[in-house]
Amino acid sequence: MSALSKRKVVYLYDPDIGAYTYGLGHLMKPHRMRMTHELAMSYGMLERMHVLKPKRASPEAMTAFHTDEYIHFLSSVTPETVEKMQYQKARFLVGDDNPVFEGVFEFCSISAGGSIAASEKINSGAADIAINWAGGLHHAKKREAAGFCYINDIVLGILELLRTYPRVLYIDIDCHHGDGVEEAFYTSDRVMTCSFHKFGEFFPGTGTQDDRGHGKGKGYSVNVPLKDGMNDESFKSLYDPIISKILDVFQPSVVVLQCGADSLAGDKLGCLNLSMKGHAYAVQYFRKRNIPLILLGGGGYTVKNVARAWTYETACAIGMEHDMDLNMPWNQYFEWFGPTYRLDVLESNMVDENVKDNTLDLLREVALAQLQELEGPPSVQMQDVPRESVGRHLGFKREKRDVKDELDERLAQHSRYLYNLQDNGSTDSEGSDSSDTDESTSTVNTWRRGPYRASSVSRINGRHPRHQSPFVSASERKRMSIVTGKYYDIPIQENGFGHYDCGMASTRGTKRKFFQSVLEWDDVSVVDASVNLRTDIVKGLGFSSIHGLASAVERGARDLDEDVEDVVVEAEGIDEEDLEEDQEEDEEDVEMSVDS
Repeated sequence: MSALSKRKVVYLYDPDIGAYTYGLGHLMKPHRMRMTHELAMSYGMLERMHVLKPKRASPEAMTAFHTDEYIHFLSSVTPETVEKMQYQKARFLVGDDNPVFEGVFEFCSISAGGSIAASEKINSGAADIAINWAGGLHHAKKREAAGFCYINDIVLGILELLRTYPRVLYIDIDCHHGDGVEEAFYTSDRVMTCSFHKFGEFFPGTGTQDDRGHGKGKGYSVNVPLKDGMNDESFKSLYDPIISKILDVFQPSVVVLQCGADSLAGDKLGCLNLSMKGHAYAVQYFRKRNIPLILLGGGGYTVKNVARAWTYETACAIGMEHDMDLNMPWNQYFEWFGPTYRLDVLESNMVDENVKDNTLDLLREVALAQLQELEGPPSVQMQDVPRESVGRHLGFKREKRDVKDELDERLAQHSRYLYNLQDNGSTDSEGSDSSDTDESTSTVNTWRRGPYRASSVSRINGRHPRHQSPFVSASERKRMSIVTGKYYDIPIQENGFGHYDCGMASTRGTKRKFFQSVLEWDDVSVVDASVNLRTDIVKGLGFSSIHGLASAVERGARDLDEDVEDVVVEAEGIDEEDLEEDQEEDEEDVEMSVDS
């Protein structure tokens, strides 16, 4: 136990994180991070950790995963300008779950910056455990916000870890499926994702045990779909054998644990029944092992229970959970924790549906059988990648170029987007199977999975039709609201890019849209179109042919030259004395008119 108490723990916190709000009545409350910090401080935990204010993530750092267009939109949209940016809002903020609130981009930069900084501390060896409760926003996609998540800080942090470590294990105990992280690494064998989540008519509608990865990543996505009422005992009976088998076959170099607190009993959106100590079991499990660990936040919508759980898990990270008094000390939010004023979240009397019909045994057997198919940890060839150039290292910085204006930036973004459309359209759109090649990772940019709809399931050979192919047609792609649970279609723009059809075979044969313009290319060729345009102009000017127009222009030019020469000759023949006499006569005429 003495060795465990010496684990170096870094706690990352930005005091501004609690000042943001998603809006009046919204379920997501960033204020919960401030409450967690105050509660941890009242217990004296900060003195046992290295507390840092992380550097906020720049837009360039966010584009390591997200698209330039999406980041540009988030960095420029405000509640005042959102009405003028409805087209972009429909593309990037699908539905009503993700509002544009004041400071949305700054909030995202704090969350992402904390997770990136946590990875940097683990990479450098400055920490054995790094904590960022402002992170864990696992639903955000490459070019789309979802489930209250705008920037996927987890993916950005894992990408940073992959600079140093060959294999990363991501574990998600949020009540909702960690679909954004799974999708990002669905074709990679360097990142294994394991998600314990509620499944069925529940957001985001993905995460069956058939979702196992694709190409090189086949078998490296593990999903444990649960039913309502999962309690501590049932959770441990799944968590212990599955995670133990993952550690055996994958041998991760570092673990990223998403501690979404909506799996606690009594959550406003969750429907599981974990206690505070049952939830913290996942943290204690890895602290006992000599593996670098990153703890992130996530969901959680009963705010006082979220603060309780994350405070207790902070204590588990530093090894003081057995020495603390569960009766809360006085803190700034003491009144919020009534009537018990205790650091504890207990199970409710909710029925555990997972113990019926041997559900737990079936889930365990399928997960272990899938893991057994893996042939051991994948080998990764690592090589050092310089972080900066030799000139910058020596202090010679290149002078900044002239700042591009807004038009230059827009044209550059659209040009890159058109290039990506053409590039993605030429790969994997003919049905060729390139999953076993190194280029298989490109499919993750175009692959979209539709949600599972239990009310309209039709099975083919015992499998849901969605699992027949990793690619889904445009008609099947839908999104679910995390609040209402209702499905809605993705808006495919008629005038502009078919944003969600990027790289999909369904876009072939459609007319190319030109820079968001309402103008469309005709079926005729460009040469024929130019000839027709010239003919229409000539006829509109009253000429029968282009040659007649040219002759008229030539005659007009000669007449203009002759008129100019006449004016010059007349001007040269005028005497200065005549000009003075004319000027005097004009002045006399003016005086006479004034007198009269």
